[in-house]
Amino acid sequence: MTVMDHRHKPCHFLLLLLLLITVFSAVLAGVSSETDVGGFDYGEALSKSLLYFEAQRSGRLPYNQRVTWRDHSGLTDGLEQGVDLVGGYHDAGDHVKFGLPMAFTVTMLSWSVIEYGDTLASTGELSHALEAIKWGTDYFIKAHTSPNVLWAEVGDGDTDHYCWQRPEDMTTSRRAFKIDENNPGSDIAGETAAAMAAASIVFRSTNPHYSHLLLHHAQQLFEFGDKYRGKYDESLKVVKSYYASVSGYMDELLWGATWLYRATDNEHYMSYVVDMAHQLGGLSWAMSEFSWDVKFAGVQLLASMLLKEEKHKQHSKVLQQYKSKADHYLCSILNKNINGTNVQRTPAGLLYVRQWNNMQYVSTASFLLTVYSDHLRKSNTDLECHEGTVTPDEMLGFAKSQIDYILGSNPMETSYLVGYGPKYPIRVHHRGASIASFKEHKGFIGCTQGYDNWYGRSEPNPSVLVGALVGGPDDQDEFDDRRDNYVQTEACTYNTAPLVGVFARLIELEEQKLEEEDVSLVATYKR
Repeated sequence: MTVMDHRHKPCHFLLLLLLLITVFSAVLAGVSSETDVGGFDYGEALSKSLLYFEAQRSGRLPYNQRVTWRDHSGLTDGLEQGVDLVGGYHDAGDHVKFGLPMAFTVTMLSWSVIEYGDTLASTGELSHALEAIKWGTDYFIKAHTSPNVLWAEVGDGDTDHYCWQRPEDMTTSRRAFKIDENNPGSDIAGETAAAMAAASIVFRSTNPHYSHLLLHHAQQLFEFGDKYRGKYDESLKVVKSYYASVSGYMDELLWGATWLYRATDNEHYMSYVVDMAHQLGGLSWAMSEFSWDVKFAGVQLLASMLLKEEKHKQHSKVLQQYKSKADHYLCSILNKNINGTNVQRTPAGLLYVRQWNNMQYVSTASFLLTVYSDHLRKSNTDLECHEGTVTPDEMLGFAKSQIDYILGSNPMETSYLVGYGPKYPIRVHHRGASIASFKEHKGFIGCTQGYDNWYGRSEPNPSVLVGALVGGPDDQDEFDDRRDNYVQTEACTYNTAPLVGVFARLIELEEQKLEEEDVSLVATYKR
């Protein structure tokens, strides 16, 4: 009998192997056909989203630059003021370096790596994510020239928007603007502190010296912003028409303190988040958006995630109040609130906050839903809303539906992530991409020449702005792919940044499903 068992085991193994090969082939065929009718490759979307940040670089481009239609630009930034401000990112389709949205972009990229770094590593994209973060933080180090001075902007939006030319040809003003003790900007100081603190966590193991340097700057900036309070758009009127701090600076101070606590585990910052919660509006503002301007929902969510930690028991009352506000935000996104406080949706189900660049709110909402669903899953709890209970799987499922809409599951059957899928915007409102590449056409293109010869063209942009998330459709799911339709066709760095984390989590989800199918298949065979 023993001999019979040994002789038959190889046959069982071969049969199982054959069955697995057959099923796996069927799965592959299914994936292929599903992709044709609406399934999505989140790995490809992730890779392309990180390429976008290379297209937005200002300064001297590195040897390993992958977006080859770009070249060096802004090499004299700061020279007029006697400071080196070369580097950083253009925020969107123009060439001004706006510090507040740039810092939020870096914070969200860093948060993506903190939450999903292992998946980014397994896909081979971690190094690209770290490069994207460091391109921003290197610039912030330059811009923070002394403890109470931060250079907040390079370029002038008014003169910049008067011209349509490539960044390599720029003839517009590159004047730099700063905040200091006499011209405070607690909002931009707080956000830049948050970005550098979050990035210090990212680089802690791979580059500890750099991590420590970032943390040093973050602590100084937070102290500066807290001590000399004021809105940066009151000190720098030049920014008011473009990135006015409508929400004020209170959310950024709480946001900066929250990230400094995560980076240092220093009770001083935790006490600040708790003790200043009422005074700075952390417990009074019930939000339905999270953006470069409004950070309250992010603060509330991060604070509520600390609630179950034993060491924070003495703060449980305030943290519970933070949690109630975080729940309000999440429930409004999930259409589970009462009294008309839910976020509007288009007929096809896309979150719709406002007309101009609506996709920024979709990407940030998807990110917060994704992160908090993981937190609830680990603590084995659900989200309790006025209109019912939502499970972590349902939260992640809704985030996935928003991402799938972005990638092409929508009435226009277009991907709003440029370069992904068979159809995507080809007339993106972007100066560099809409004019012949400097590498191929080195002849100078002047300020108005760009408008005369390139801006009004009906042809596709000469260069594809891969990975850019454009403003997206209107409240009826309609989208008009015109270069002059900047409300819908302009992309911004802070649109794409949160997607990096969500794409990584959806890759995990797909892998988990495959593993579960394999386990189920083996279990079925054993029966």
